Amino acid sequence: MNAPGSARTVTPPEHVFDWLDGIAEQRADAGLTRVLRARSAEEGQLDLAGNDYLGLARDKRVAGAAAAAALRWGAGATGSRLVTGSTELHAELEYELARFCGAQAALVFSSGFTANLGAVTALTGREAAIVTDKYIHASLIEGCRLSRADVAAVAHNSPEAVEHALATRRKQRALVVTDSVFSVDGDLAPLRELLAVCRRHSAALLVDDAHGLGVLGDGGRGAVHAAGLAGEPDVVITVTLSKSLGAQGGAVLGPRRVIKHLVNTARSFIFDTALAPASAASALAALRVLQDEPELAERVRTRANELSTRLHEAGFAVTVPDGAVVSVRAPGPDDAVAWAARCAERGVRVGCFRPPSVPDGVSRLRLTARADLTDSEMDRAVTVITETAPPQARR
Repeated sequence: MNAPGSARTVTPPEHVFDWLDGIAEQRADAGLTRVLRARSAEEGQLDLAGNDYLGLARDKRVAGAAAAAALRWGAGATGSRLVTGSTELHAELEYELARFCGAQAALVFSSGFTANLGAVTALTGREAAIVTDKYIHASLIEGCRLSRADVAAVAHNSPEAVEHALATRRKQRALVVTDSVFSVDGDLAPLRELLAVCRRHSAALLVDDAHGLGVLGDGGRGAVHAAGLAGEPDVVITVTLSKSLGAQGGAVLGPRRVIKHLVNTARSFIFDTALAPASAASALAALRVLQDEPELAERVRTRANELSTRLHEAGFAVTVPDGAVVSVRAPGPDDAVAWAARCAERGVRVGCFRPPSVPDGVSRLRLTARADLTDSEMDRAVTVITETAPPQARR
């Protein structure tokens, strides 16, 4: 190391990023290298890896709405929402989302990630404390990092741990942050208990309902609605439009004054190009399909439970789903990658989650049920997963 003030050795341009090679080697040795694999539009694989829970991404009503909006409004929004990017479609989507989920108002962002960044940072700051479940989504974690607030990550799904952190905080304002349905194992947060804790300690509750919207609650209105917390004055909800609604984008729902505050302060809203009109239109069309066909939500839950039960009976360590996500434990990261690859070779795409994406350090296959899965597709999925499993994957 050079002494302070001494001249540094000049590194040739072609060697400036040599440090990346060592890190890449460490990743490879740990079995954690990630690779992008492009898929074609006509690919015939059975998809149990994506988050198209209701099977609406390719629905002609949804895709047709996107195409019509692109022809009418253009390929992109052309600017941020506060400049030129806010269209009638965005406003209509916000109105219908809020009404459907039982919130006073909603604000559409370009993604669920930016919605979480905006909500967490705008509702906290240096003078606030944040208490989070330690298994929250990466977008919420990034929001906490950027917030400059005091952050305490506590034990998973533990209202008692949240209460202790709130009781011992140093800042007056506080925000409790949790997923509703956790993305890795699909387990449900104790939302009623968490809100009761928040109220005992004058804190607000922010719930990421990305995996609850379209799956849980009356007609798919989400986990917050199912818990009886929709419209509460101290509850804020974030959602993504890219899962059950099969489109793209995100939104924050909650009290009207919270939404007005985000419009004026959320940097991931103010300085980001608006969601493309085609995506807003497809999300709106999907929401209307869900309103017309509320049985879709129950159907995806039924399929998830069937998948879990059958894999459990086949001898695997599998989660009992609260939503659409089913997790199957793998012996290790290399085994999980190889298992997923063998499934793909047999025509079934499954998710492969491993450290550092999973906070508990456990590698697993992550399966997502869909409302449109047929009986024959269910049989095929169970057969392929079972026949390709490493021997040590069974209990």
